[in-house]
Amino acid sequence: MKFTLTTRILVAMSLGIVTGVVCHGMLSADSATQVSGYFSLLADLFLRMIKMIIAPLVFCTLVVGVTKIGDVGTVGRIGMRTLGWFLVASFVSLVLGALLANWLQPGRALELVLPPANASSGLSTTALSLKEFVVHLVPRSIVEAMANNEILQIVVFAAFFSVGLTTLGEKSNLVVSFLEQIAQVMLNVTGYVMALAPFAVFGAIANVVTTRGVSVLITYGRFMGEFYGSLIVLWLLLFAIGGVLLGRPVFTLVRLMRAPMLIGFSTASSESVYPKMLEQLERFGVPRRIASFVLPIGYSFNLDGTMMYCTFATLFIAQAYGVHLTFIQQLSMLAILMLTSKGMAAVPRASLVVIAATLGQFNIPEAGLLLIMGVDHFLDMGRTATNVLGNAIASAVVAKWEGVLSTTSAEVSPAREAVHAETGLTKTEDARVVSQA
Repeated sequence: MKFTLTTRILVAMSLGIVTGVVCHGMLSADSATQVSGYFSLLADLFLRMIKMIIAPLVFCTLVVGVTKIGDVGTVGRIGMRTLGWFLVASFVSLVLGALLANWLQPGRALELVLPPANASSGLSTTALSLKEFVVHLVPRSIVEAMANNEILQIVVFAAFFSVGLTTLGEKSNLVVSFLEQIAQVMLNVTGYVMALAPFAVFGAIANVVTTRGVSVLITYGRFMGEFYGSLIVLWLLLFAIGGVLLGRPVFTLVRLMRAPMLIGFSTASSESVYPKMLEQLERFGVPRRIASFVLPIGYSFNLDGTMMYCTFATLFIAQAYGVHLTFIQQLSMLAILMLTSKGMAAVPRASLVVIAATLGQFNIPEAGLLLIMGVDHFLDMGRTATNVLGNAIASAVVAKWEGVLSTTSAEVSPAREAVHAETGLTKTEDARVVSQA
């Protein structure tokens, strides 16, 4: 009996939790740290294999997608619609996080000794200036951008490269065909790498639980529970909007996103799911030229779960220290977060850095970050899964607006979906096999 990728990931998560609890209870702190390093090796290797695919995959699929669209005006229209959706989705996520934090008041019920107000979080916020963000958009070298997996820089270079390619007319066909074949090779490699996803999930979960145990979850239980409850509200809102714009196929889209969301949740890495998302969106009916255009931009501009976390965590810290923010101050906070968050992709531990920069604007002790750093990884898991769902719905909606979403082909039977999960065939390849049979 064969199990789908989703089932294998769920089993790996369960085994990782059990293994982590046993190791945390039986080993000393030093031994637990050493053993957890071996667990993290599984996840680190998986993420490195994914990262070696992303740069060529993003570049090739984006260039091929833009050249197949052909008209620069059409590309501009798709880009404006994509950015418009991202800005609205980001604003809604920020506002929803603020509303729920004001209603739930998670910081008021905190029963912990607060860090001294002058304690340092050790985070630098200098990289969040508008000047640094704009300069960072343009790569000094495409080789450097690809080596560092700077997706936004790769997108910028690919956009210029695509425009230059379209001016060649029929002479560009050979280059486009070559890049298309490379993209297909990368997707085939993705299928092999994804077979290792359950091992990476096991290692990532076992690593965290071994070093931190479940006691930290109990201590911050209410805060984490309220944040995850808020994420569920955001999921329902995204699902409802998707239902209005896409209709019944939104159920199929969510079903196809189960595996990418689980991988993102367990590894807390959006990069780990990019190739799988591209494949699943194409299976749903989003043309690759649209998905390969929307997704890379979404990795920098459409982080719905992270947006909600920024407002929720900022207000949590303010409440914990008894700092009251007026309605006008909270509106200012939303505006600041809308601007600073767009440079997240280039900053390590981006959400914490953005929150640190925001705290300083309203005289909230930056030391409050120390309250959430211990559980930030667990919260990042939920944020990443939410980002995956948000970008999937965004890609499908943009395709629908362009009139190229194949909703009829999105209705994949459970039997065929199981075959897809095991063989790695795309919808188009599967249809070709069925027709030949």
